[in-house]
Amino acid sequence: MPSAQSQKTFHYPRGTVNRAERALICSPFNLSLFEAMRSHHVALSEITGSSGVKYGYTRSALSELRTDNSLIWLIQVGVLRREVDGQGITDSFRLTPLGYQLVEKFHSQAWRTPSWSDRSVDAVIHWLRLPF
Repeated sequence: MPSAQSQKTFHYPRGTVNRAERALICSPFNLSLFEAMRSHHVALSEITGSSGVKYGYTRSALSELRTDNSLIWLIQVGVLRREVDGQGITDSFRLTPLGYQLVEKFHSQAWRTPSWSDRSVDAVIHWLRLPF
């Protein structure tokens, strides 16, 4: 597997990056989850309930449904992908190239607190599944 250093850098439209960044900061997850996903896949069971809090992936215990819905939204905005094995799709997740770029950005600067505007825009786009 190529190192993060040798992977090709993709250039995304500004709107795509803004939407993905807003979805990340509005998600119920901590940066530590995405940093873990930089090096390995993370299973749904490690993120839900008290496990998520124990590993520092979430601020509070999340139900499996809420966790899955939040992860699916991050897949739809291009930050995550489901892990695939020889038998098909698994319950584990990894970062996409866009996800790597955003986690690298947040690694060098603070993970900002979402404003009410960020939360409102993310909720509307998420609910309507708008492509911007």
